[in-house]
Amino acid sequence: MNSMLLAFAALDHRLATSCRLLSLRRYELPVRIGVHDFERQAPQRMWFDVDLCVRLREARAQTDDIAQTLDYDFLRGAIAQVVGATHHELQETLCDAVLDAVMQRPPVQAARVATRKPDVYPDCASVGVERVAIRPWAS
Repeated sequence: MNSMLLAFAALDHRLATSCRLLSLRRYELPVRIGVHDFERQAPQRMWFDVDLCVRLREARAQTDDIAQTLDYDFLRGAIAQVVGATHHELQETLCDAVLDAVMQRPPVQAARVATRKPDVYPDCASVGVERVAIRPWAS
């Protein structure tokens, strides 16, 4: 199994030594998205995969208490809020908006967001977009 934390460390070693990785995989939501007429008829299934590097100094989890780390509810809520009820033209701009939303949370040092539409073509599993962002390190 590949380690996303080590993949982030390839960008900056501090992401592996000063952060923990939180992941959300294949979070599925109906999304009004697409530029083609058939895509405007009804919402499409979309999958969201998100990895967050959360700074240990701000989310230590020294005790077994949810208040000491980042709650996954925040992540699901941020995605749902960005998706909203409006129509999105491009997967690229939706992915960027989700990335911007999760990077607003102070303990998040870096994030990866991937979006996929599984029902676009019958001859492939999905089409998707992926982005990564790293916050400048504070001393």
